[in-house]
Amino acid sequence: MARNKEFDETKVLLKAMVLFWRNGYEKTSMQDLVDFTKINRKSIYDTFGDKQTLFLKALQLFEEIVDRRIQSRLQPTSSVKSAIREMFEMAVASHDEKPPGCLIVNTAVELSLHDPKIADRIQKSFSKTESLIRELLLQGQMNGEVSHQLDVEKTAQFIHNSFIGIRVLAKTTNDQKKLQNIIDSTLEVLD
Repeated sequence: MARNKEFDETKVLLKAMVLFWRNGYEKTSMQDLVDFTKINRKSIYDTFGDKQTLFLKALQLFEEIVDRRIQSRLQPTSSVKSAIREMFEMAVASHDEKPPGCLIVNTAVELSLHDPKIADRIQKSFSKTESLIRELLLQGQMNGEVSHQLDVEKTAQFIHNSFIGIRVLAKTTNDQKKLQNIIDSTLEVLD
């Protein structure tokens, strides 16, 4: 007779996600995962597979959480500029329950050059974000908020690059004035 799991898989995955986010993939050992999640090693392997599989599942959970947050916070926004600002504000907001920075960007820096599977996953995530920015810019052109003279493709690439950069800075500085200045300067390209 199979035993029932004595833990909530989603909660354990969420804890693993936070640990990977805080420490990175390489600096998170299986023992760290056992200690932090309070789940024994065999249960982790039986439920999630090896460390890389667990990491990929944690990365997917992170993407799902961020996607839901972006969709819920951008839908009520009528202004394209406000929507893009909201994305940046979400990236620099500090919370006690989440480590600073971004797990996707951290992973890109740490693993993309060494792991083709991770590199592909990160590229897809970056492409998705850049496409969202492009769609917002096109919407802005259609409603007259953004000039038709603006090259949407190049501007989406520029804003996305700034968005990646600010997620790195959010991890390395608490200077909110500096972060706000960067957001303001980035959005000036839409004026």
